[in-house]
Amino acid sequence: MLFPPSPASHILTFAQTLDGGGVEKTLLRLAGEWVATGRRVTVIVGDVAGPLMRDVPEGVDLLKVGTKTMVGMSAIARLTAEIDPDVLFCPGNHYTALAAWTRLRLGAHCPPIVAKVSNALVRRDHNVPLAAGYRAWLKWHPRFVDHLVAMSPAMADEASVMMGIARDQISVIPNPPPRAGSPCAPHTLPAGRFVLGVGRLAPQKRWDRLIDAFADIDHRDVSLMILGEGSERATIEARIAARGLDRRVVLPGHVEDPLPAITQATALALVSDFEGVPGVLRESLAVGTPVIATDSSVAVREIVTSPAVGSVVVPGDAAGLVAALDHWLEPGRSRPQPIPQPGRNAAAAYLDLFDQAVLERRFKRGLRRAV
Repeated sequence: MLFPPSPASHILTFAQTLDGGGVEKTLLRLAGEWVATGRRVTVIVGDVAGPLMRDVPEGVDLLKVGTKTMVGMSAIARLTAEIDPDVLFCPGNHYTALAAWTRLRLGAHCPPIVAKVSNALVRRDHNVPLAAGYRAWLKWHPRFVDHLVAMSPAMADEASVMMGIARDQISVIPNPPPRAGSPCAPHTLPAGRFVLGVGRLAPQKRWDRLIDAFADIDHRDVSLMILGEGSERATIEARIAARGLDRRVVLPGHVEDPLPAITQATALALVSDFEGVPGVLRESLAVGTPVIATDSSVAVREIVTSPAVGSVVVPGDAAGLVAALDHWLEPGRSRPQPIPQPGRNAAAAYLDLFDQAVLERRFKRGLRRAV
C-alpha cells in the first residue's frame, strides 16, 4: 500500500562551517534522523573543512556555497528557488539574516521558514548602540519567520518578548541528546582530579575567565582540560603561559565524544558571555558531574535547578567563580544524582512542525485563491 508523501518531504537548511560548533553538530544529528524517516535533506554549507565533515549523515545532500566566514546570501536565495524545498529550516540565531534575505528575494515563492533560537537574545556582550540595533533586528523576525523553535520554556518566553512573536507561534523542542561517538582516549585525560571545559575556542566562551579563576583556586593538585578547537587557541595558550599554568592546563583539541571526559571530571565549567540552552550542562548532569556556569542564558537556571547539582555565577564575578570552583573541588564533596536529558523525540517533533508549517501555508494560499 502506497502512502502519500509527507507535506515537508524536502527540508533545506544551512551551516556556515563544519568546525565543530554546537548548532551545526545538532543540525547534522537531526538531519540524519530526518533522512532515516524517508525525508530528503539538503544542507547548504559555506566551508566543508572541519571535524564535523565526518559526521555528515549518509543520505544528506551537501552543497558548498560561499566561504568559511560567509555563506553566500544571494546563492542561498537562488538555490532555494532552484531546489524548491517544502520547508526552510534556520538552525540558529546566526543564520536568520540568510532566511530574511531569502524571503525578501523570493517573496510568495519562498517556502515556509522555521527558525530555531540557539543563543540568548539578551546579550551582555553588546554595548548600548549594538544592543539597540540587535533589538530592532529581532523585532523584524515576525515578518519572515513562519514558526519559531526555542529549546526551553524560558527561552520561548524571552523570544516572544524580544521578537514580538505570539507565544502560540513558538514551539519548545529541546536539542536531542548526543549519541556516543569515538571516545576520548584514556591517555588524554589528566591524572587525578580535573575540571573540564567543553566548547569552541571562541571569544563567546570566555575561557580566559576560567583560566584566570583556575590560577587562583586553593586546590593546586587539580588540572584543567578544555576540549575544543577554534580561532582563539593562540590567545588562550598565551594566557595559560602568562598565568604559569602550562603544567596544569591542557588543550587536546576537538573530541568527537566528550562524554567519557565529562563522566570522569570532578566538575564541568561553562563560563560564556552568552549561550542558548547549553547541552554540555545537561550532558554533565546526566552522568552526575556537577557544573559551574555563568548566568549566560535564561535557560541556565532551568538546567541548574539546585545548589546540589551546580553553581551559577554572574559573568564577570571573578571572586564568585573562584569560590564556586573551590566549593566543588573540596575533597569528599558529594556528586549529584544523574538527571535524565530531554529531547529524545526532538527529530520527530521537528518533522511534525515542518509538516504543520507546510499545511498552513497551503491553506492560506487556498484561501487567497478562493477570495
